[in-house]
Amino acid sequence: MAGDGQDGDFTTLQSLIWPELGICTEHDLYLKTDGPVAVSVSARDLRLMTGGEADFSTWFNLFNLEKWRRECDLSSLQLCLKGTGAFELSVFLASRSQSWDQVVCDFVTLPEDGALQIDLSHLLQAPFGEGLLYFKLRAMEAGHLTDALWQTRDQPKRVPELALAVTTFKREAEVARTVERFAKFRASSWMKDHVQMIITDNGQSVELAPQEGVSLVPNENLGGAGGFTRGLLEARARGASHCLFMDDDASIHMESLERTWMLLAYATDPKTAIAGAMISEQHRWAIWENGALFHSRCQPLHMGTDLRDIFEMIDMENQATLPVPDTFYGGWWYFAFPLAQVEHLAFPFFVRGDDVSFSLANDFNILTLNGVVSFQESFTEKESPQTWYLDLRSHMAHHLSLPQLDVGARGVLKIALWFFLRNLPRMHYDTLAAINLAMEDVMQGPDFFDKNADMATRRGDLKALTAQEAWQPLTAQVSLPATRSKPPNWAYRFLMKLSLNGLLIPGFSRLGSRITVEGKNRGKIGMVWGASEITILNAAQDKYYTVRHSKRAAWQQARRLLRNARQFLKAYDGLAQAYRNEYPHYTSETYWQAKLGLSGPAKSQKEAAE
Repeated sequence: MAGDGQDGDFTTLQSLIWPELGICTEHDLYLKTDGPVAVSVSARDLRLMTGGEADFSTWFNLFNLEKWRRECDLSSLQLCLKGTGAFELSVFLASRSQSWDQVVCDFVTLPEDGALQIDLSHLLQAPFGEGLLYFKLRAMEAGHLTDALWQTRDQPKRVPELALAVTTFKREAEVARTVERFAKFRASSWMKDHVQMIITDNGQSVELAPQEGVSLVPNENLGGAGGFTRGLLEARARGASHCLFMDDDASIHMESLERTWMLLAYATDPKTAIAGAMISEQHRWAIWENGALFHSRCQPLHMGTDLRDIFEMIDMENQATLPVPDTFYGGWWYFAFPLAQVEHLAFPFFVRGDDVSFSLANDFNILTLNGVVSFQESFTEKESPQTWYLDLRSHMAHHLSLPQLDVGARGVLKIALWFFLRNLPRMHYDTLAAINLAMEDVMQGPDFFDKNADMATRRGDLKALTAQEAWQPLTAQVSLPATRSKPPNWAYRFLMKLSLNGLLIPGFSRLGSRITVEGKNRGKIGMVWGASEITILNAAQDKYYTVRHSKRAAWQQARRLLRNARQFLKAYDGLAQAYRNEYPHYTSETYWQAKLGLSGPAKSQKEAAE
């Protein structure tokens, strides 16, 4: 494996990740300094004067000893420091639910013409082997540090051929930046011969100058499901062993690719897949999701963890090291997996839910890896009647299609009721209509998804029903009600709950409060009790929309829900059987080859049998 991250007899498993303009510049997430220390992000150089301290107890730059030992069966490990000067070096092992150990505390001198190597192989054996490693330096004289590498003498189990599958639709500028960043990274990386990028252009509008290692594939707009599936099929055709689904703006540190490649190379289990974490662009120091579970609804793990807080961060990473349940899945903003392990391609959801069923239907060993993360626009900002529609229909389809998610008719119906009751007090009647539409579409059976794989008709329908919940520009002439920054007291909330937030109170349109809710609190139902008019203000405070109490709209959608519920309970047995029978067909390569126009016309399983 010469050249593949190798340094003499050692292979680098993980190097330093630095702050990066356009991705994240929160320095405390990468390194913490004290005293006379200067950081050059552009040169990736750390200068320390006497007494200066550099601390790498950060999520981006700690080393997960336990995960690498368990998943890769490592027998050797060393820390390699590059730079010059004399330092006090401390290495700590942060174990789960017990005091942390200072496993190294020594004076070290970094040679000017080489690197200092500290053997840590003994930490892979009992009584160690569990927990997280990080190091600190205190300068005894003027010196500098250019890199810190966690290395091994062990040989990899395989040499992954990694294809990055990127799906885009009418986002030409974002794709151009992604390709430019990737090409620059690839040209200087040891991964050059083992990584390529495939851009699936659902909008057929992207024009790219030729770049080595980058392919552009025009594609019909069948959403993320069709776009990523096309990328997967192209990766197979190009001889890739592994595929990485990622977003078109590639808001990742490119070093994430090297870490991902190395874990896939060394993993003892060939089924190993890597799920990247997600951080909201609004608060780049807080985890939005570090893996997730699905059962009845999506449950992001470790949401809100403050990566600046060493104790919160260490606790999260130690918990994320534990084996995960079968309901664990990885979002397609960053998901790397072995192509040989794929038995089911995406279900034709268009978007939303395709990543959940892909993870659950295929037998992957899904892991997370510290520092591997995509910075994303807040999901709260993206919420709309269309996203609620897409989420509900995929949630119901998962439980109807996958035997391991069987919860029975009432269990599936509870999901729809939960969606409805989350929006009824918030007076989001457009969303209630979208939720009912989702139920009605699911009850048409799995063929509905095939016939509406491009969502063209439904996107028009949903746009037409979105009246109150459409964002409007905020101008100086618009006067907003007072902002509610915290929920009302518990007694008032209790009374409002009994009345379904005024739905059972005559004249509530006049009696209720008129409030503004900031975008960050948009999904918090506790904020809306007692309000008869709610103005939602986005995070940038340049857009808003207003919803108002309407008994007519609420009861109209409630009656529609009851009709749908009765129909669903009657149809459940046949519906579940249909979804389970046709799921293998609609996730097969044969189906998708035809659907994407790569072979004959796509047919339903019933049509194919006739």
